[in-house]
Amino acid sequence: MKRIIPDHIKIYHIVHISKLPAILAEKYLISDAKLQKRLPVGETIGMDEIKRRRLEELFLSSHPGLRVGECVPFYFCPRSVMLYLFYKGNRQDIKYHGGQEPILHLVADLHRAVAWAEQSGLRWAFTNSNAGSYYFEDFANLEDLDKVDWESVYAKYWHGHQEQKQAEFLIESRFPWELIEGIGVYSYEWVDKVNKIITGVCEQPPVKQKRDWYY
Repeated sequence: MKRIIPDHIKIYHIVHISKLPAILAEKYLISDAKLQKRLPVGETIGMDEIKRRRLEELFLSSHPGLRVGECVPFYFCPRSVMLYLFYKGNRQDIKYHGGQEPILHLVADLHRAVAWAEQSGLRWAFTNSNAGSYYFEDFANLEDLDKVDWESVYAKYWHGHQEQKQAEFLIESRFPWELIEGIGVYSYEWVDKVNKIITGVCEQPPVKQKRDWYY
């Protein structure tokens, strides 16, 4: 049965708050492939082995020759599986152990992102599962969004469906700060912290406490 594609799809990039000043200075989120050529700034989150795999081994079939790690990644939902791992803090393959509270959700609109990519001559794709695995499928046509298991993506309880929940939107090389429509944070304390960092920025998206986006 053909899945119904949701209206007004949002995409979510998670990042440690310590990375925010560098993003603002750059005016872009940039891919891991670009980041690894620079001196590290801020707290890096994620699994080193999966980052290596995305940089070296995993390619997009929709864009031959383009590695996953050469793209800026987004999820289609907040409260991701990866955020759960940060919350639990018991994985030996994750060096970051600072918990979920300093993690920000940067929110953008899927269709605006695709339009910007195409105007900028940058490739984009989306997957139907975790793009850090060896068995995801990827697509570069919005008509194929029905290939995503949206019920699993939006599920609050995702045991047994974690791969499908981790479907991703990927954009080659960089993503502009001006397309960030909002920032979701753990508590009002973090609202204040983020607002202090972004004060004076031309594109200053609203920062909102979104406790239900966290564990």
